[in-house]
Amino acid sequence: MYIQRDIEETISRLLGQFKVILLTGARQVGKTTLLKQVFADSHRYVTLDDNQALSLALDDPALFFASYTPPIIVDEVQYAQSLFRQIKVLADNSEQRGQIILTGSQSYHLMQDVTESLAGRIAILEMSGLSLREMNGTGYRDPFLPTDGLIGMVSKIKTTAELWQVVHRGSMPELQNPEMDRDFFYRNYVRTYIERDVRSLIALKDENLFYKFLVSLAARTGQLFNASSVANDIGVTLKTVQHWSSILEASGILRFIQPYYDNIHKRLIKTPKVYFMDTGLICHLLGWSTPEVLERGAMAGPIFETFVVSEILKSYLNAGGDERSLFFYRDIQKREIDLLIKAGNTLFPIEIKKTATPGKDMISSFSALDSLNMQVGMGALICLAKESTYLTKNVITVPVDIV
Repeated sequence: MYIQRDIEETISRLLGQFKVILLTGARQVGKTTLLKQVFADSHRYVTLDDNQALSLALDDPALFFASYTPPIIVDEVQYAQSLFRQIKVLADNSEQRGQIILTGSQSYHLMQDVTESLAGRIAILEMSGLSLREMNGTGYRDPFLPTDGLIGMVSKIKTTAELWQVVHRGSMPELQNPEMDRDFFYRNYVRTYIERDVRSLIALKDENLFYKFLVSLAARTGQLFNASSVANDIGVTLKTVQHWSSILEASGILRFIQPYYDNIHKRLIKTPKVYFMDTGLICHLLGWSTPEVLERGAMAGPIFETFVVSEILKSYLNAGGDERSLFFYRDIQKREIDLLIKAGNTLFPIEIKKTATPGKDMISSFSALDSLNMQVGMGALICLAKESTYLTKNVITVPVDIV
């Protein structure tokens, strides 16, 4: 059964503003299903996975669009980036908006060609796996921000075991079918990703080495990204780790969250934290066989934090917001804040704890923000509590499924 996606509203809104829409995202997150479901009556669908369509797109882009006339959805456009020049011609010769929708599951080189050819003509959106909001059908689509309006909201999750089942199974739409074998799905997912996406970007001689790289990064989710440590673990160069990591980020597999500093130049050279976007993939890579084993395991904390951060990121991506407004905080006094959301001149501090009994001691690092030349908004402690309440006059507790 189709699950309504929060990004649908954003796509529809931007179709009225831009001539071209590009929907990117990792494989299997539901891009094609969404577009066929929502825009089947208004746009013709063609996929470049079809050899005949791909051959025409590569050989004669003008004839391709003569054969497949807009309004049109072109799926897997990364296979024929020669189309972008012709798309520019079509966009420049027409005043109509929203005539061309493109999708791409591998955006490493795609973004460069798009920005060079279609600057000012295209809206770029990234789609991720299902969010808890979508699974629960909340209809709430705004980017997450702690506000008084959350007070009194009650978690729909009845038990912590129910939450860990979601964390362990993952956010891919196909896995919402209880009949789908989770481990079989992820084995095929990883193999397809390496064979189709990674091999198209790098001369990969040893697929097992890239798999070890994936596992090594999964074991570091929610931590500072130490590229040298990863390189030493798997026996490759630092440059290789940096290159491979950029491919994973462009593919929508993971995200880097930057540290917050007043000085933006200092911020750019500091070490980021790494987060996977799908906790089910982490659990598969690391061999966490059941939700119960995961909940009791040594990585329960980092994986819970990863889950929450990915949910917040999804809320921004789905709304077309700027996920670059998310940071973390760490200073020389070792005070740490899991997440800072920057909105204008205001910072909203977020702490994430795997606990059902939140306490004021868990937000002690929030006071570090007093020394910054920024306003500090409402803070949040996201946890396993059942209801959103005031922890202090400036900090609220937020159940994880309210994010």
